[in-house]
Amino acid sequence: MNIRRSTTLLSCLLLPALALAWGRWHAHRWQFPLHDALPHRALTPGATSAAVTQADVHGTICVRGYTRTVRPPEEYTERLKREQIREYRYRDHWLRDYEEDHLIPLELGGSPASARNLWPEPRRVAGGWGSYRKDRLENRLNHLVCRGRLSLSAARRMIATDWIAAYQRYIGKSRAD
Repeated sequence: MNIRRSTTLLSCLLLPALALAWGRWHAHRWQFPLHDALPHRALTPGATSAAVTQADVHGTICVRGYTRTVRPPEEYTERLKREQIREYRYRDHWLRDYEEDHLIPLELGGSPASARNLWPEPRRVAGGWGSYRKDRLENRLNHLVCRGRLSLSAARRMIATDWIAAYQRYIGKSRAD
């Protein structure tokens, strides 16, 4: 009986610690190859919201908190992320390694719920070109559009075509995040 309690106590303490250690190792070791930083055009070509046009950016995407009003529910994006990880044929199936991201971001009037505009973007990609870096570009392009320094259509086209090239142009090639 004493051994059984010890074993139970040990497993209650040891298993969570091992799981946590594995999660930390996995998060810091796994990186996707650079080509996975961009979505597959056939699966995720991008889609825009008809509610956002150049003429009304100051009543939509330039209003603080706009994206909260159009963001799809997590239940929807989580389910879609699972499906798309399979469609993309990623070997890594850990959901936390991806952000179900809008190719054309909500900050630029991307379609909130279209599967054509959502994709499982890897968080960690070789060279640092993962989802966190793209988020920074989305904010920069929104700022430029809202200040009238870049057209909405140009910003959408650049981020949908090659967001890495757009990042290098508008933020910099080697700037650390």
